[in-house]
Amino acid sequence: MNRTDRLPFATALCTLALCASGLAQDLGAAPDALKPTPASWRLTSETLKLPGAETMGLVGGDLLFDLNEHLRLGVGSYGAVRGDRGGFITLGLAGEARQRLGNAWTAHTGLYVGAGGGRSSNTLAGGGLMLRADLGLSYETAGWGSFGAGASHVRFPNGTLRSTQPYLQYDYPFQTLIGSGWSLTPSTGGGPAPALAARAQEFSLVLREYRIASSVLRNDGQAQTASMQLMGVQWLSGAQGPWFLQLEAEGAMGGQSNGYMQILAGGGYRMALTSSTALKLHAAAGPAGGGGVDAGGGLLLDAGLALQQKISSHNALEFSLGEVRTPSGSFKARSLALQVTHLFGVPDAQSADAVAWRALDGFDTEHLRARAVSQTYFKADPQWRSGNPQLSVSNLGVQLDYFASPHWFLSGQGLAAYAGQAGAYMTGMVGAGTQWPLAQRWHVEGEMLVGAAGGGGVAVGGGLVGQANASIGLQLSNSLGLLASVGRITAPRGNFKADVAGLALTYQFTGFSAR
Repeated sequence: MNRTDRLPFATALCTLALCASGLAQDLGAAPDALKPTPASWRLTSETLKLPGAETMGLVGGDLLFDLNEHLRLGVGSYGAVRGDRGGFITLGLAGEARQRLGNAWTAHTGLYVGAGGGRSSNTLAGGGLMLRADLGLSYETAGWGSFGAGASHVRFPNGTLRSTQPYLQYDYPFQTLIGSGWSLTPSTGGGPAPALAARAQEFSLVLREYRIASSVLRNDGQAQTASMQLMGVQWLSGAQGPWFLQLEAEGAMGGQSNGYMQILAGGGYRMALTSSTALKLHAAAGPAGGGGVDAGGGLLLDAGLALQQKISSHNALEFSLGEVRTPSGSFKARSLALQVTHLFGVPDAQSADAVAWRALDGFDTEHLRARAVSQTYFKADPQWRSGNPQLSVSNLGVQLDYFASPHWFLSGQGLAAYAGQAGAYMTGMVGAGTQWPLAQRWHVEGEMLVGAAGGGGVAVGGGLVGQANASIGLQLSNSLGLLASVGRITAPRGNFKADVAGLALTYQFTGFSAR
């Protein structure tokens, strides 16, 4: 692996190391109260100049956390929505340095290190490594977020894409309450404190089927299959009253369109029918494409309604019906989905400077873990790829784990190729794992995951893949750790079989959920 190939994971290590020291506070320094962490959702829009006088409209979405008043770190994604490259999507890590120039103006410079590609981008994206640097100014409004503009430079070091262009930016700020590490001891000191309200959240596993119109053609002019099956996740956050915001990511796992992916953001309205039943209306939009789907420039529009039925105080089933279409492509379909949803609430600390422990009496602590992951696939079948079968494929991504008990956890991950001439390859999987101690700082883990994958010439059939890993971990501190893994990933309906070697820097943190 050359120096360029090592850059994404080295950056991931630095990112999480800084997160451990600054993202969530050291509670030992303030035992009587927790200080909320400022964060921001960011949207950007820019137009890249490609070889041959071609252009590609790119939108970006980042989730950034403040380490201090000058530095932010987080995760992000960029995808094509204009031009003729629908399905060109990357995932990665983002950082920003900033300096206030007055009460409302802020200067900032940022760096994004990601992986991905798509839509005939082998020459453009090469192995898939994407670097984006930017410099700009933002103006903070009263209650409406920040609006900004600047110049960015995007390049794929192993490909031919290099472009400098202006961009527009919008930031929506908020605050979140988290603690560094898992060994938190709530303070019992201090006087009474008013209970903190809970902000409604939902997290769902989504199984979706597209019933595709007969008039839809693929990129090559052939007829599109009549249906496509997708798997993914959705996160929903209550805005005000019955209104909500939502974010979802899904990939194809059936229907001969492996490599198709969509990342949609939007909102909707919830109407309660009974104490346990609700009707939801939603609309969303975002980048989509890949797998030969004719998504045009990549913008996908989605609208529909869903019936949600609680099956317990914190869990629900949801059935939805909707329609999707691409304004600049021929793809359109009816959407049918089943969602298994977990309902929870997080502390509403939007206007708090500090939160007393006694204000959290109605919340449970939750053990969570983020991983910055590098995984390399090694050939385990001679026909595992349609091109460059002799090359291994290296992937960069992020994994989030929820520990339901000290020994068992649920997990979700998103990975994209950055080396091995498979730049369009992406995978998203969910699963479960177990962790057991070996010694004071050492532990072993096992996990099994299932999900969707495709792109980059990897022979995954319809897109369904499964992966099993065995790992050994070293805990460096209460929050930071290292995890080395070996495993196997396979596609039940394709020739894709690969041995997997991985390394992750882990960051343990504590969240809060309403009882």
